[in-house]
Amino acid sequence: MQNYKQQFKGKKITVMGLGLLGRGLGYTKFLAECGADLIVTDLKTKEQLATSLKALEKFPNIKFTLGEHRLEDFKNRDMIIKSAGVPLDSIFIAEAKIHCIPIEMDVSLFAKMAPGVMLIGVTGTRGKSITTTLIYKILKDNEKLLKRNVYVGGNLRGIATLPLLKKVNEGDILVCELDSWQLQGFGDNKISPHISVFTTFMPDHMNYYRNSMEKYFEDKTNIFKYQNKDDILIIRPGMKELIKRKAKSNKVGSPDASTEAFRVKGKFIIINTKETASWKFNVPGIHHRENMVCAVEVAKQLGIPLPKIKKEIESFKNLEGRLQLLRTYKGIKIYNDNNATTPEATVAGIEALKSDKKNIILICGGSDKNLPLESFLNAVNKHCKAVVTIPGTGTDTLEKSNIKVAKHTAKDVAESIKTALILAKRGDIILFSPAFASFGVFNNEYERNDLLMKIIKGLK
Repeated sequence: MQNYKQQFKGKKITVMGLGLLGRGLGYTKFLAECGADLIVTDLKTKEQLATSLKALEKFPNIKFTLGEHRLEDFKNRDMIIKSAGVPLDSIFIAEAKIHCIPIEMDVSLFAKMAPGVMLIGVTGTRGKSITTTLIYKILKDNEKLLKRNVYVGGNLRGIATLPLLKKVNEGDILVCELDSWQLQGFGDNKISPHISVFTTFMPDHMNYYRNSMEKYFEDKTNIFKYQNKDDILIIRPGMKELIKRKAKSNKVGSPDASTEAFRVKGKFIIINTKETASWKFNVPGIHHRENMVCAVEVAKQLGIPLPKIKKEIESFKNLEGRLQLLRTYKGIKIYNDNNATTPEATVAGIEALKSDKKNIILICGGSDKNLPLESFLNAVNKHCKAVVTIPGTGTDTLEKSNIKVAKHTAKDVAESIKTALILAKRGDIILFSPAFASFGVFNNEYERNDLLMKIIKGLK
């Protein structure tokens, strides 16, 4: 977009949270290149952030506060850009608000600064990444038909959205994954994507939302809350009654909205899986097929012919860490479902791979999110041959639970794979599906994923 540099040049901006995933690094570097006067503050230490800091060392207009946050960094500033996961009761954000300093986030700030770009947003407790990736693949491969450029951003690994201001033009399309944290920025700015997809809603991040599903849902609904009558909301079956129930309790939406009890001003579409029932799709599980149909519906709304959509879907291999078949080793299938970081997500994986042979060896465990385990335990006891756990506070909870199948404890991921292979025989399935977060042992879930990929690749 034109004049994006002028919007930031000389502005006093505090970046709260640099991180290691690349998103914070991406937009911090972009702001530095634009000539902003930056303070970067992160609770991680200089040693922990070494790789990110090295990439920024050439910029003299960045000052760092590391290992802590300081209130003075949230005063006398023109803008605060916060990363995902900043506590709801952060005293530092409260300090900025006292001084009437705008609080921004990566994707919503991009949306404000590029109003001529069509925004397609995808949220949901599970299914965001694969749906976003499918939408992007279909649209990107049909740019000539759409007669506009297509970009991807949001919460996908390593992608910062704000730097896309250097590339996009009016009329272009941005497809973005939006977690509940990124949607806080949309709520603050009272904006929603032009086309929104809301895949699922189930318990997650209760350690952050302090066991309030209402607060979690409220952040999620920013995906559609501020749409206008020309916008579109696409949902999976089962979501209709949830949104309707929340709307009736006046928890969601504006009172002047017009569509049923949804309080949604735009058009809403409930996907129909029958149209694509015969299509080949390489990702197992009913839940992933419904994610696929959400992507199909977005493409249809943009006028892409069904045969072209079908071609894209059937050529899609899978997304890393989402029920991904890594390899068949000595007759044993090994699946990477690393991004299943809730008990219900792991249940979905078990359901997708189950058989009457009860031949699943589940590797799970990690950091506790304070989520219910009843359905998880039922699925494990009914469909799994054995369980191997990796360390974490959630694993400590599992140790006290009613797992009735053989349970083994591993000191790390490498030992868990070794143990599972000893337990497995030809025809069995090893399912790496943690059901818990990665924090405490890993910096993030992607670090855990990369280690798993390396271990499986190295099997002789």
